[in-house]
Amino acid sequence: MTSRPAIAPLDRTDEAAYRALVDGKAKPLGALGRIEDLAVRLALIAGRPNPSYERALLLVFAGDHGLTESGVSAYPSAVTTAMVATLLAGRASANAFARAVGAEVKVVDAGVAADLAPHPLLIDAKVRKGTRNAALGPAMTAQEVESALARGAAVARRAQDDGFDILALGEMGIGNSASAALLLHRLGPAPLAESIGAGAGHDAEGMARKRAVLETAAARTPVTDPLEVLAQFGGLEIAMIAGAILGAAAARLPVLVDGFIVSAAALVAIRLDPACADYCIFAHRSAERGHEVMLAALGAEPLLDLSLRLGEGTGALLALPLVRAAAGLLTEVASLDDVLAGRL
Repeated sequence: MTSRPAIAPLDRTDEAAYRALVDGKAKPLGALGRIEDLAVRLALIAGRPNPSYERALLLVFAGDHGLTESGVSAYPSAVTTAMVATLLAGRASANAFARAVGAEVKVVDAGVAADLAPHPLLIDAKVRKGTRNAALGPAMTAQEVESALARGAAVARRAQDDGFDILALGEMGIGNSASAALLLHRLGPAPLAESIGAGAGHDAEGMARKRAVLETAAARTPVTDPLEVLAQFGGLEIAMIAGAILGAAAARLPVLVDGFIVSAAALVAIRLDPACADYCIFAHRSAERGHEVMLAALGAEPLLDLSLRLGEGTGALLALPLVRAAAGLLTEVASLDDVLAGRL
């Protein structure tokens, strides 16, 4: 097994002091609700009372899934390549949202089933051209899983080296809601029927086919070890996101976790190293069936609930202003003592 980066749990020595700092601001006690909790958490992650998250990077990890050969998606794998091109052209929903909140965007080729031309915004980290069909056998080898995890961690470290202080994580991959459902089923754990949703869109016939394929896949093996589950049922982009979460946590870099698919990667990462949960900020509650179950399994309370189910990191981007606002509470808001004394 390849060694993974060591992650230090949050040092909570100064937690009471950070809480007192927030409580002492010019506002009624607790009046900003969960934003106050987020502010304290950000200070703990940064290890100082004045964190800044001005330079944000959305990483969209892309990969294809052999499960699509069995009809688990309403769309063919070619859509993954087309949407990567759309993201690189700056014309996807994630690009528009990133511009709205002042974040940069890069696409990571984790395992797209096509040769992608070089592009300034494309990170080539491809392990292989798509996974194998998990309904028939393991989606990845153990070596491919470790390679994806290591490359994801390297992408996160490179982002920090480039000066980014917070990461938003997104994905693009036809068939990846099927893979995520299997990961939730086995690592939640959760009943398979409660883990399967419509993904990019299915009619009743499509949903019946998706359920049958995933039941066949789940019946192949009873594995529950996180690495083995990832190899059997995961996606290259999901494995690489898990690696990015582990790498970011080791670098004390907060990550905004998007919806169902990225949460599945977070589930893998947290099962591999529970300490990384401290660095995961869950952005929103997806409308995809299974996400509520996944959040409960993770003990996570997301910041937003907007009935999103697009992916691409769109929900993570929309939560970014809340993170910046929470940091601003620490650094820009006067204390009640200063207000009363006229020290403004």
